[in-house]
Amino acid sequence: MDFGYRLWVPPESNGQLLSQRRREQELQIVSGDSDTKKTPGQDNDVMGEVLKTHEAIQSLDKSVAMLEMQLAASRSSQEMDNGEASKVVSTLTRDGPPRKKVFMVIGINTAFSSRRRRDSVRETWMPQGEKLIQLEREKGIVIRFMIGHSATSNSILDRAIDSEEAQHKDFFRLEHVEGYHELSAKTKIFFSTAVAKWDAEFYVKVDDDVHVNLGMLATTLGRHRSKPRVYIGCMKSGPVLSSKNVKYHEPEFWKFGEEGNKYFRHATGQIYAISKELATYISINQPILHKYANEDVSLGGWFIGLEVEHIDDRNMCCGTPPDCEWKAQAGNVCVASFDWSCSGICKSVEKLKTVHERCGEGDDALWNTLL
Repeated sequence: MDFGYRLWVPPESNGQLLSQRRREQELQIVSGDSDTKKTPGQDNDVMGEVLKTHEAIQSLDKSVAMLEMQLAASRSSQEMDNGEASKVVSTLTRDGPPRKKVFMVIGINTAFSSRRRRDSVRETWMPQGEKLIQLEREKGIVIRFMIGHSATSNSILDRAIDSEEAQHKDFFRLEHVEGYHELSAKTKIFFSTAVAKWDAEFYVKVDDDVHVNLGMLATTLGRHRSKPRVYIGCMKSGPVLSSKNVKYHEPEFWKFGEEGNKYFRHATGQIYAISKELATYISINQPILHKYANEDVSLGGWFIGLEVEHIDDRNMCCGTPPDCEWKAQAGNVCVASFDWSCSGICKSVEKLKTVHERCGEGDDALWNTLL
């Protein structure tokens, strides 16, 4: 195989090079004014300088993380004789127009049969038409219903989505065959395709039967934007179900030890967010990431062994009224609300409007959010 002319960096030297570069830049940042004697009147500026230094080092951390991802992509293209892997790497390193920089990309997971659910979302928390375009332009927030295609090319199901897209222009089509038992694959493809299209700080997955307060979501993610690798959601550790007669049966239960054991901590699948570096990691390693039966378990599994900060934010899994309503009245507006018993809002088509009226943050909250 002809790999062309490539510069190969020994893996063991990458960490040393990055560490040395970081130490040099940190010393330069910290010692910038160290040779100048401060007068008593300058003491008040010390904390300000410390804060600037801290922010600079955090920014450097993110730069180092992205450099590590680029090195990983380079190694993947050299080491993996796999057409799909090469295509994934090329989407991150291709020439041409740069990806559009945005704050976050929200993918609303939906299915062919969920037209009424989508309409209920459009009528409540998701802006429509010009407002959707304005949200992307002014706030850097992209929202799309994500869906693949049917097993039959150009079927009546695909044509129905094409018609709906022509009307609303709010879909993100994936190269994926739809199916309930294919959610782990769909999640991988969503993050990989979104990373190739948008250069976002965060990527969010949410189900189409969940209520979301977009302003609170943006504010919550904004608090973590200086961190290089974050995984945000309601962390849980449910039982591994070995019985074939239950809804969330785990065929690979034996991998998790003795009967009765629990899964590793992972964000519940109704809504979660990951930072740019983690979405890039999924995109680069997509061909070799293992899929478990449950999509949220799969995502958590992909981050095992990585330097990832798990953030357990219970505001992302409030209950429906009265729970979210009481919290809103107390000044603690929820990011997302749903019913645990239904893994979403029970009868969401009928109830979502009521949840929005009683637990919504108000029409102006999103537009007044400072990012």
